[in-house]
Amino acid sequence: MPANAEMTLRISEIFHSLQGESTRVGLPTVFIRLTGCPLRCVWCDTAYAFSGGEVLALPIIIERVAACGCQAVCVTGGEPLAQPGCLPLLTALCDAGYSVSLETSGALDIGAVDPRVSRIVDLKAPDSGECEKNRGGNLELLRPTDELKLVLASRADYEWAKEIIEEKSALAGRRIPCPVLFSPVWDTLPPAQLAEWILEDRLPVRFQLQLHKILWEDSRGR
Repeated sequence: MPANAEMTLRISEIFHSLQGESTRVGLPTVFIRLTGCPLRCVWCDTAYAFSGGEVLALPIIIERVAACGCQAVCVTGGEPLAQPGCLPLLTALCDAGYSVSLETSGALDIGAVDPRVSRIVDLKAPDSGECEKNRGGNLELLRPTDELKLVLASRADYEWAKEIIEEKSALAGRRIPCPVLFSPVWDTLPPAQLAEWILEDRLPVRFQLQLHKILWEDSRGR
């Protein structure tokens, strides 16, 4: 029996949809949403994943993913890295031949994540209420295959994010080595306003909206 065959994780939901964020936006994807999160962002739109869910053995999770017949898999939360079983899950998915991404808050160490995984690190801006939870060392671990995401609720958030990008570039003598994504908090910061700020400052970032909300609003499993 494989070493991880008896490992279990608490799963909020597994579903097949279109990727709504990151550079993979629009790509059919299987989402594995793990239960639990140590953060409480003011604008969180997945609070239902803080608790509950279903305890599943690792092989069962892999079977459910396979049944969706989709090559791209995204492990998300909550905060997926809050469960120790997340790391073996990511490795098992890579071993099975999937193209795997991980959506993480950046509050927990990403260093042990399987190098085949694309790590989408969601750096928390001040208006989230959880800015102090950011793990600064994660920025030093970013690779070209990763992505840095910043969700912004105000001009103050934008200025903070711009400073982070400029400071990191100055210290390293180069830009952050992966795509940087700016997106507005849904129903809080007008998307056109954020787009104008980015253009005015000529920031080397990618503007994004949450495609799944445009298509299906706040429907679960979409």
